[in-house]
Amino acid sequence: MEETKMAKRESSFINMVTTLVLVTGIAAAALGFVYDFTKGPIEAAKLKAQTEAIKNVLPEFDELGETKTITPAEGADALEFFPAYKNGELVGTAIKTYTKSGFSGFISIMAGIDKDGNFSGYSVLEHAETPGLGSKMDVWFNNPEKPKQYVIGKNPGSTNFTVSKDGGEIDAITASTITSRAFLEALTLAYDSYKNNEK
Repeated sequence: MEETKMAKRESSFINMVTTLVLVTGIAAAALGFVYDFTKGPIEAAKLKAQTEAIKNVLPEFDELGETKTITPAEGADALEFFPAYKNGELVGTAIKTYTKSGFSGFISIMAGIDKDGNFSGYSVLEHAETPGLGSKMDVWFNNPEKPKQYVIGKNPGSTNFTVSKDGGEIDAITASTITSRAFLEALTLAYDSYKNNEK
C-alpha cells in the first residue's frame, strides 16, 4: 500500500515536471516567434522616427551625406553624424547623441547644428523621464518666448550650457533639474564631438 502511494507521488511529480517543461518550451517558442515577427517593423519605425527627427532639427536640405560614427574624446559610446547639403553646400549636421544621466537613466536626442556651429533644433528620440516633469524637455528648451531656457541659435562654446542653479545660463525645467542637466549634457557631448571633428 505504501509502495503504491510512493509510486503515485513519483508519477505525479514526473507528470508535473514534464508538463512544466512542455509549457515553458511552448512559451519560449511563442516569444521567439513574436520577437522575430515584430523585430522588422520596430526597426522600420525607429528608422522612420530618426529620419523625421533629422528633417526637424536641421535647416532645409535636399540630400544627406554619408553617415559617420564618431567616438567622443571622453571614450563614451559612439555618436552618429548625419551631414546635410543643399545645392552641394553643407547646411548643417544632425547628431544622434545621448546621456545616461537622466532621472530615469538613458535619454537619446537628435541634435541639429547649423553651418555656423549653433543648435538649429533638437528632437528627443527616447527617454523614460517622469511624465509632466522631465518629459517636458521635448518643448521646454525650444520656446523662443523664454530666452533663458531656449537653446536654439546657441552653442556651448559661447553660452554656458549648464543649468542656472549650477551657475550656468540655461533655466532648468521646473522640478526637473536632473533631467535638465542630463539634456544639456547630451547637447554638449554632441557639440564637443562636432567641434573636435569639424573637418
